[in-house]
Amino acid sequence: MDEKHDLEYFLVATPGLEAPLLAEAVEKGFAGAKRVPGGITCHGDWPEVWRANLCLRGVNKVLVRIASFPAVHLAQLDKRARKVPWSDFLRPDIPVKVEATSRKSRIYHAGAARQRIETAISETLGAPISPEAGLRVLLRIEKDICTLSIDTSGEPLHKRGHKLAVAKAPMRETMAAMFLRECGFDGSEPVLDPMCGSGTFVIEAAEMAMGLNPGRSRHFAFEDLRGFDAQRWAEMRDGSPQAQIDAVFVGSDRNAGAIEAAKANAEHAGVAANTRFFCRSVSDIKPPPGQAGLVIVNPPYGARIGDEKRLRSLYGSFGKVLLSRFTGWRVGIVTSSQSLARATRLPLLPAGPIVDHGGTKIRLYRTDPLP
Repeated sequence: MDEKHDLEYFLVATPGLEAPLLAEAVEKGFAGAKRVPGGITCHGDWPEVWRANLCLRGVNKVLVRIASFPAVHLAQLDKRARKVPWSDFLRPDIPVKVEATSRKSRIYHAGAARQRIETAISETLGAPISPEAGLRVLLRIEKDICTLSIDTSGEPLHKRGHKLAVAKAPMRETMAAMFLRECGFDGSEPVLDPMCGSGTFVIEAAEMAMGLNPGRSRHFAFEDLRGFDAQRWAEMRDGSPQAQIDAVFVGSDRNAGAIEAAKANAEHAGVAANTRFFCRSVSDIKPPPGQAGLVIVNPPYGARIGDEKRLRSLYGSFGKVLLSRFTGWRVGIVTSSQSLARATRLPLLPAGPIVDHGGTKIRLYRTDPLP
């Protein structure tokens, strides 16, 4: 990998959370960060690509663009794919998986296009092609322009690598981090999640406050690329100092199993000293001692007809508890239903953008500090 190589790489965002991801990329000094449909483009060398995987909390994947060219039929695609300098990026001994999509293009058969790329890689480089491979080459054909990228992340980046137990309908870590950011959380204030499930919001908040990199405990696909510098990567991964903080991040849930899971996850993430989890119902929550902070919650939304009526009283009693006990605290509620959010009777600000959460359309509803 050429050190001075100026790569274009793409940070894949959760639909609806492009704005906070851009803000995070700019804040963390990624050069040329620019919002485009689906995410953020940046420019830099390979260590910057590693750093994006390691330290950005809101990104789902980091893709490096390796070639782009027009092609209107398969023979042309075949010829141009063989001219791509595969050996600059891939190793002949590491298996590769190719995935292809085509939209509004004369090459409309994505499967046939994929086979051309597979053949080009195996015949020019000699790397084995395998549907099970952890390293993916992506071909996107849009309006007759073919773009080839390498997925440098491997497993999706919400898999931080230190979470064992998952409660049902979990909030993805990448989304939780961006919702915390959208609520103005900067690590300096307490956070309480009164329906914490397996602890995602609380653990993300603690990690953010302690300056822990989200990717510190996992493997990435870029470790299998040509010219990967293992020593330099180890220095980058292990080099960031951990902030000593006094703040405590609190989660509660009425489900005892969820609380056990949250404690185990916090332990594995190395944030147990700065998190507390309690088994209690929403009506029993109270502010932890000290300054006011942020209450953030991902309550049940109810997918079935009739759920909403039952849930309305849960949201209503939650709102009452907050208004009576949490003066000075800000609130963030992630839900799919505006009428449920309004059932809290909280002084809500205009709703955030629609976010796609595994096919469910959700939004963040926030308040200013409560009176």
